Formats: sequence, structure tokens, C-alpha cells
Amino acid sequence: MVSISACFSESYSEARPKFCAAAAEAGGALRSWFNPRARGPGGELLHLDTARFGPADAPHMLVLIAGTHGVEGHCGSGAEIAWLSNGGPGKLPADTGALLIHAINPYGFAWSRRVTEDNVDLNRNFVDHDKAYPRNTGYEALAAAILPREWNEASLAETNRVFDSYSQAHGAFGLQGAISAGQYTNPDGVFFGGHAPTWSNRTIRAIARRELSRARRVGVIDFHTGLGPFGHGELICAVAPDAKSFGRSRAWYGDEMTSPENGNSTSAVVVGVMTDCFPQELPDAEVTSIAIEYGTYTVPEVLTAVRADNWLHQRGDLASPLGKQIKADIKERFFPSGDKWREMVWTRADQTIGWALEGLNA
Repeated sequence: MVSISACFSESYSEARPKFCAAAAEAGGALRSWFNPRARGPGGELLHLDTARFGPADAPHMLVLIAGTHGVEGHCGSGAEIAWLSNGGPGKLPADTGALLIHAINPYGFAWSRRVTEDNVDLNRNFVDHDKAYPRNTGYEALAAAILPREWNEASLAETNRVFDSYSQAHGAFGLQGAISAGQYTNPDGVFFGGHAPTWSNRTIRAIARRELSRARRVGVIDFHTGLGPFGHGELICAVAPDAKSFGRSRAWYGDEMTSPENGNSTSAVVVGVMTDCFPQELPDAEVTSIAIEYGTYTVPEVLTAVRADNWLHQRGDLASPLGKQIKADIKERFFPSGDKWREMVWTRADQTIGWALEGLNA
């Protein structure tokens, strides 16, 4: 048994070798996917790594994904390493394999950012880019306040005035949705869905085809942080309630599962989520996907950290005292320090993985 806290890493450069070593020790087949479009803060090369377990033709596949929103990769990486280090591969049922995807967005993980090297929110990028993009008129109305010219007390006070006015008209959840639901009009803004598939988008699709094409049932768990009560892992099903996979998720996870479209989730309704790619790339498989969303701090604190980080990379100076403060803050908002939160992450992850394996083999 390995200490749970030791499974988590303070940086991408620490997490990657730790993941690869744990996967190799557990007997996994490792593959690495080099991102040629970005480097880390120290100039290091960036990779998405995968580890596969079980028969090559396993009809049932468990998929664990870390780092869709890069800075949230600290959480997913720790959960994956904890699963590897505590005998997870050896507990897989017969006819069941597992695919662990580590640092799907390695740039964001390395730089403590939610976004990719294109400033794209990967969980808004999986739309049909040949069609008209969804409009977010709320974001357009708030864009100047979301990304102010300066980041100081005066600009933040003005931003809060604008946000308060919008919230009074549309409600607090309406404000959250306007900012975070996704937008395709402001490439320098937050929650930008992009105007083309990102490197991570194209790569995860290739991985799905290569590693999962022989599976008949696929259960996906995508690790996220930043919404909800501290340390609680909310199980969010982002597909439409009338989809067949929604019913399967309900059967697997019961009342633990929430739905943005049904209004019982901490998440706004979003479009273009990453897990949409699995049923698209695996049309012959039953795909059942959830996101596990771990609470950290309050929504205003988290959104302010996201906005500050975006401002810093668009208009600020990373080497300045303010820049260093902003970088430390966004990491803490998505990866709280201390052992308690990390232990809560693993307890919920272990439970959820168990439910997924039961569902896959039901």
C-alpha cells in the first residue's frame, strides 16, 4: 500500500514520471503522445501518456482521464496513481481492461492553466466545427468585465458591479452560465471553445480508435475539480436526459448522478464536452460517461482565479509579484493543499471506479 498523499504531485514534471513508473510497476502497456505545439515553463517537452491493462480484445473497458482542464490534472493524476499503486489493475474482472489517460492537456497541467496552448477550454472544443457555433449572448455582454485592461482593486470593483447587476437580472446561476457555459466569439477570453479541433482533441480521438475499437462496453470517468462542497466528488452526466447512455449512467450510479440539464448539478449546461468523442469514435460500443467533479472553494473564488490567470497570460507579466501570486492562487483553487482533500478524492474515486466496473459487467 502506498500513502494516498504521496500519489499526488505538485507539478506536471513530477506527475509524469510518477505515473509512468506506477503504470510500469503494475504491468501496463505504456504509450506516449508528444505535443509538438507547446513546451513547459522550463522548456520541457510535453506528453500525453496512456497505460493499458487487460486483454487486447477485452469487451469491457474502463477509461480514466486526467487533466482535461490542465490544472485539474493534479487531482486526476493522483487518483490514477492511487488506483495503480493500490492494486487496481489486479482487481479488474475477467474480460475487462482499463485505459488510463494521463495529462490529456499537458500544456495546461504544466502551466497551471485550465486551457490548452491555444487558450481553448478542451471541454468546450468537441463541437462540430463545420457548423455554426452556439451563441452565448450573456458572455458577449460581460466580455469587457471578464477580461479587464488592468488587474487591480479599481478594475475588480467595476467588474463586481457589472456582475452584480447581471446577477440581479438573471440570478447567480445565470451569471455562472453566462461566464462558464462556453463561448466562441472571444479567443482571448475564458471558456473559449476554439475555432478548430485542438491537438488534444485530435489525439484523444486517435487514442480512442486505437485502444478501444474492439470494446463493446466502455465506461469513462473524467476527473475535474472546482465546483461543489470541499472534497465532495459530484458525479455529473453531461449527456441529454433522453439519451440511452443517460439511463445507463443512472443505473450505474443511481441517485449519486446529477445532470446539468435536469437542474440538479453544480455545473452549468455546457456544449462540446470532451467525453462526447467516445461515442462518436466508437459507434459500435455502448459508452457510459461521467465527470467526477470535486469541490474546492466557492464559485466566485474559483471563477476569479480563472479570470485572473487568463488576464495574466493575455495582458500581464508572469514574472511579476502579481503574476506569481495569480499562478499560486489558481493552483490552490483547483488543487487544495493538505492531505485531507487528497484522501477524500481517492475515497470517492475508488468508490466510483467500483460502481463503473459493476456497471460494465452487469
